[in-house]
This record gives sequence, C-alpha cells and structure tokens, in this order.
Amino acid sequence: MNTKFRILDAALTLFSEKGYHTVSVAEIADAVGIKAPSLYKHYKSKRDIFNGILSEMQVRYEKQTAALQMNGSNPTADAGIFSSVTEDSLIQMGIGLFTYFLHDDYVCRFRKMLTMEQFHDAELATLYTKQYADDPLSYQSQIFSMLSACGLFRTAYTDVMALHFYAPLYLLLTLCDREPEREQEALLLLEQHIKQFNLIYKKENTQ
Repeated sequence: MNTKFRILDAALTLFSEKGYHTVSVAEIADAVGIKAPSLYKHYKSKRDIFNGILSEMQVRYEKQTAALQMNGSNPTADAGIFSSVTEDSLIQMGIGLFTYFLHDDYVCRFRKMLTMEQFHDAELATLYTKQYADDPLSYQSQIFSMLSACGLFRTAYTDVMALHFYAPLYLLLTLCDREPEREQEALLLLEQHIKQFNLIYKKENTQ
C-alpha cells in the first residue's frame, strides 16, 4: 500500500471514529507514521484528503458494478440490461450490491462517517442525502420509466416505484450495520422483496 493510499485509509478510519471536523491533519499523519509536512507532499489539505476518499469510493463502486456487468450510474446504459434480465439474475445482482455495501470495509467506514456527520455539518449532510437517497432514487426512477415506456412494467409513478424498490434495501443495510448477525434474515427478505416487487409492477407476459 503506497503512502498516498495509506493516508486516505488512515484518514477514513479516523473520520469514521471521531468525525471529520474533530480530526486534524497532524493526527492523520501520526496514524500513517509520517510528519505533517510529508503528508502535504501528497495532499494540500484535509479537504483534499476527503476528496481523495470520494474518488476512491467511486473507483470501488465502478469496479463492483462492472463485475456485475452493469454501469450503476447511467440509467440509459443499464436499461437494456434490466429489460432482459431474469428474476433470478436480478436477485443475484441485488444480493451482490447489497453484500458489497455491507462488507466492503472502506465503504462501511465512509457510510459510518457520513451517518455521524450529517447532524453536524450541512455540507456532509447534503452529501449523505445525495449518496444514499437522491442519486439511487433518481437512477432507479429513470430505469423504471424506460422499462414502463417499453411495456415491460405497468405504468405507474416511477418516483414511487423507485422508493418502493430502494427504501427496503437501504433499511435492511442499516439494520445489518447495527446488527450484523441478522444478515441472513436480511438476504432472505431482500430476495422476497424483489420477487414481490416484480409481482406488483412487472407485466405478466414479461415474467
């Protein structure tokens, strides 16, 4: 692990344990085992370190979605995938993303940091909303809108469809954050949720 990534990793750990604003650059440098002036050779400021963490999050997400043969951010690119995927494949994709968000240590620390900081920092609260509400709901709403337009799903309020699909997943994720021993229960509910969602919205001739 190179020094630049070690700085990101140590900073994320400290941010997730103490909160972003209470951690100093000197603390981060000390956790890495270097002096603050050496840290500044890699990052200009604490905010620059935070931006590096965001970039690493995006790289990790793109790698995971690529492994599932989807874009994950561009609904137009993914609509074709979801138009032809079987229910069993959709369940496996859902489980794959769910377990990634639940078990990837980097992603978990990032989520923990934002969960804490949303109550202390307006900018990080906005990022929390974007990361875990606005972006996934917008992505899924557009997917469902395209699937409805081509006759695969019943015509409905696609914003509500997105909420119906996404909200239980995020609820189960936060449940497992607090009670990891309930993961198997959550995975069963996730599978049942996807099947129930298809029963409600997917047209019978497309099953």
